[in-house]
Amino acid sequence: MTGESLRAHLREALSADAIRALADKYGVQERERKLNVFEFVVALILAGGTHEGGRQYDILRTYIENGAERVRRGTFYGWFTAPLLDLLTELLNRAIAIGQRQPKLLPGILGGVSDWRVVDSTTIRLDDALVGDFPSTGDYAALKVHKEWSVGTGNLVAYKITPAREHDSPHLDVGEHRRGTGLLIDLGYACIGRLAECETHDVKYVIRLKENWKPKVNRLVRGSDFPELAEGADFDTLFDEEVIVLDGQAIDADVTVGRNALRVRSRLVGIPTPKGYCFFLTNVPRKTHGPHQVGDLYRVRWEIEIDNKVEKAGARLDEITARKPVSAKALVLATLLNATIARTIVQSEKLALVAEKKSADEHASRAPLHPILLMRALSSAHGTITRLLWDTDDQPLMWGELMLRFRDLGSDPNWRRRPSVLDRIQGLTAPPKPRRRTRHTA
Repeated sequence: MTGESLRAHLREALSADAIRALADKYGVQERERKLNVFEFVVALILAGGTHEGGRQYDILRTYIENGAERVRRGTFYGWFTAPLLDLLTELLNRAIAIGQRQPKLLPGILGGVSDWRVVDSTTIRLDDALVGDFPSTGDYAALKVHKEWSVGTGNLVAYKITPAREHDSPHLDVGEHRRGTGLLIDLGYACIGRLAECETHDVKYVIRLKENWKPKVNRLVRGSDFPELAEGADFDTLFDEEVIVLDGQAIDADVTVGRNALRVRSRLVGIPTPKGYCFFLTNVPRKTHGPHQVGDLYRVRWEIEIDNKVEKAGARLDEITARKPVSAKALVLATLLNATIARTIVQSEKLALVAEKKSADEHASRAPLHPILLMRALSSAHGTITRLLWDTDDQPLMWGELMLRFRDLGSDPNWRRRPSVLDRIQGLTAPPKPRRRTRHTA
């Protein structure tokens, strides 16, 4: 990403004119003459990564340090209202749309679908005063952020905020809108009916085999020293009778899961790991994805777990001490905005690195950006960003210097030694640098 494209991205996501227009649209400023809504919203979104106090206090401190008129803390907390939620929701939807406009990076085994989607949720504990609004499975208050994440764009696609008591599974809908896509899902969303919906709507999937599912083996395709199996043999029984032996070889079979009227034909893959075999159900074709490639696809699902950590470490999602439901939701939306804006910059850098390569086998020329480090760099530069966004002049030199600063502070330090599975598939790796020899003197 260049300074020019950074300016275009931030001005589209956090336009001063757009924020003021939304404030007027939703009535954010009706009774608050001291409120500079643009500076307040930018501080709310970008100041979440500091650790000098509570999140709301840090936002207030940042807001005043940026030159806004001083305001009492009680008045400041009163700015967290339902109209502010409407404003943040529209800004987040806009940021998501900006991220999803970027080209998708789906090389190699990520191909064959228009995009791979990962769904998951993260639970945030809240002040006990909110237990009536956000009940959990215990006697404390907590909310869940249900997220759908795009592997192709490396960014948020959709979200819901619910009480933590709600189960994850009902929040995943498999319908015609998913045709041609893929799903990487964990056991919280395991449902035979959902696999049937994937077949109906041409949705590829990779999911861990649930323990209480009893697949029937229709055909063994890959394994070692297996006799010919009768159609309908129970997979677990074949283990118990030692017909199937786990000898370190990958297993690939056609199976049927379910019973009675609800039965789904699927592909079962077993992968040996240091902790034992992992079994997956999938409908990706064998001609493009061998057993180990299926395992690598499922490992990409870990990216949404990393994204949850990014929001907690980069924007303190798990440090919400607000005592009002509207304040808690506002801080969650601000966190998602922070991460989505940062992820769009990260993806832009990835696309640039791939474009610079002369061949698929060539190594990346420099490190990709690390989202947590980038979010911290954005937080530290919030004053500069606010001034540049407010300025009507383009200031290309300053935007260029800011992008160089983000690249210096936000580069992934582990890209050579410990690249992620996704970076490896996308070709964003390089061999470790040789260690320098230490010269010994007498």
